Amino acid sequence: MIDIKIEHIAIWVKDLDVSADFYAKFFGAKIGTLYRNPKTNFNSRFITFDSGARIEIMTHPDITENAANNAFGYTHIALSVGSADEVDRLTKYLSENDVTVLSQPRTTGDGYYESKIADPDGNEIEITV
Repeated sequence: MIDIKIEHIAIWVKDLDVSADFYAKFFGAKIGTLYRNPKTNFNSRFITFDSGARIEIMTHPDITENAANNAFGYTHIALSVGSADEVDRLTKYLSENDVTVLSQPRTTGDGYYESKIADPDGNEIEITV
């Protein structure tokens, strides 16, 4: 059996700086070097968490909005913060900083303790233990 790990997850965003600052401010992520492809107008940055997990945020002038959470495909990412108390604390902090809270902390039917927020582009993030 091959030992598989997810290397990174990539998401399209409107503004790299706004998204990078969001993950750095609220989740302590480190912002990587800007990559620009002047030929294609593609730009990206890697956002790295202390655990080593990475998100590639990408932008391109031809990308348009869609109904991401009402379409087939990826629907959210889940970020583990280690404890129910930290889920509560972070959700409150995010709310106080005008981040859209989609659902307050709760135990789901399948046993997760989580809240849900939206990033600056409306992408859903679960904050979980």
